[in-house]
Amino acid sequence: MKDIINTRCGWAGTDELYIKYHDEEWGRLVTDDKTLFEFLVLESAQAGLAWITILRKREGYKKAFHHFDVEQVARMTSEDIEQLMQFDGIIRNRLKIKSTITNAKLFLAIQKEFGSFYNYILSFFPDKKPIINKFKSLSEIPVSSPESDAMSKDMKKRGFKFFGTTICYAYLQATGFINDHLTGCICRKNK
Repeated sequence: MKDIINTRCGWAGTDELYIKYHDEEWGRLVTDDKTLFEFLVLESAQAGLAWITILRKREGYKKAFHHFDVEQVARMTSEDIEQLMQFDGIIRNRLKIKSTITNAKLFLAIQKEFGSFYNYILSFFPDKKPIINKFKSLSEIPVSSPESDAMSKDMKKRGFKFFGTTICYAYLQATGFINDHLTGCICRKNK
C-alpha cells in the first residue's frame, strides 16, 4: 500500500466513504462521551473485520443501538438481542451484540467514577494530553502503544469485551487521542 494517495494517508485509498472518514473524523480529538461511546461500539464490532465493513454499516449500528445513547443501550434485554440477530444493518454476532450492552453498563460506571469517559481515557496519557506522532510511512505506525496496552488491560479487568490493545489503539487513533496522520498527509497540514 502506498503511504500517500491523493495527498492523504494511503489507507484511505480512493473509497469515498473512507476518504470522508479520514478527512473529517479520524485523528480529530473527540471530547464528548456520546461520540466516544459510538466509537467504542463501532471499534469493538470491528474486531476481526475490516474497518470499511463497519463504516458501511454505521447507520445500521446507529439504528440498532439507540443512536448510541449509552443509557438506553445499557437497558437492552435478551429480547433486544434476539431482534438484533435478525437485523441486517449490523454484524450479527451474538457475542458482539451482548458485549455492546455489557460495555455500555461498564461505560456508565466509568463515567460515574471519573466524571466522564473522556477523563478516563486521558488518565492513561502522559501529562493528560493526546499524542501527535510524526510518522512518514504507514509501516512506522504501530498496532499498539503503552497507552493502549494500559487502557485495554484496565478495561479487560473491568469486564469490557472485544477491546484488546490493538482495537484500543485503533480507537485512540479514531478519536484523536493518538494522531497518526502521516507527516505528508493533507490533514496534518490543515491542523
